[in-house]
Amino acid sequence: MQVFYAIREKIILIMQQMQPSTLEPGATLDHYRLEAVVARGGMSTLYRARDLASDRVVALKLPHPAMENDPILVERFRREEQIGQELDHPGIVKTFNGEERCRKYMVIEWVEGRLLREVLNGGVDADRATRIVLGICDALDYMHKRGVVHRDLKPENIMVGEDDRIKLIDFGIAMKEDARRLTFAGNSPLLGTPDYIAPEQVKGQRGDQRSDIYALGAIFYEMLTGRPPYVGPNPLAVMNERLQHDPTPPRTLAPEISAQVEEIVFRALEREPRHRYATACEMAWDLEHQEQVGVEEDVRKLPLHQRLPHKGRLALYAVLGLAPVLLFLLMLALAHR
Repeated sequence: MQVFYAIREKIILIMQQMQPSTLEPGATLDHYRLEAVVARGGMSTLYRARDLASDRVVALKLPHPAMENDPILVERFRREEQIGQELDHPGIVKTFNGEERCRKYMVIEWVEGRLLREVLNGGVDADRATRIVLGICDALDYMHKRGVVHRDLKPENIMVGEDDRIKLIDFGIAMKEDARRLTFAGNSPLLGTPDYIAPEQVKGQRGDQRSDIYALGAIFYEMLTGRPPYVGPNPLAVMNERLQHDPTPPRTLAPEISAQVEEIVFRALEREPRHRYATACEMAWDLEHQEQVGVEEDVRKLPLHQRLPHKGRLALYAVLGLAPVLLFLLMLALAHR
């Protein structure tokens, strides 16, 4: 079945090349004038456009003709639009609705800034990386609480604006946790990106909010070290690596990183979802309270799957913190006998 979907996607790409969008900058679509092509993807073209009714700049996302003939892709496009209309957070790009249109397309908030990929190419220090990750955690926490999982979090889908404020973009393969499944999950471009896809998604599972946390851990790792956590000669090898091996410790590649930050990265990159941060809020808490993140030198040398899960670690800290109090109460009780 995975082979079937891979072949189907190849056919779609070929059809797209044979039937490119005929709309070029300068054309008008309803009351929008197309000003420039921002990006051309396998399924759609993104334009910078001007709303002639309000004179505001927006982004228009138009599906390619081949996509409009595929019911599964049409449904994905509809879901992406619906999700963008439902989410209202400063860290998530907004999709507009409420008007009749001559054809299928999305009207999206125009975001000024640079892609995180461009920021990464210029180098990112640990403080700035932490600040950016905290912004992403805030956006993820909002959407996860509303049952939305991005499923393709990567530097190309994160915009960085002034003061490192972020916007999550491109919800093309996002899902609502209560929505029916549209396709079988496989190793295809529709279902994640090799450098950031979570192990459970590689195995063909649907994934949940912890899959987004894994992707964020991979992005954080790359910001801190200058390379993704796993590398290989091809995408399949990269995905297979995360199923069998642990990444090189970040401090091996960048010794200036603190042991606490390294522990946070490792926790986000746990192979088993149950051992990762359960929520983006938990990850943000550790980033904001790094002095309370416990690190044992011997523990850091263990494989990720053998480490104490995050919740278990917090419980251990609580017990250790209460130990002196319990000992004092015990001594007090014995003294009054």
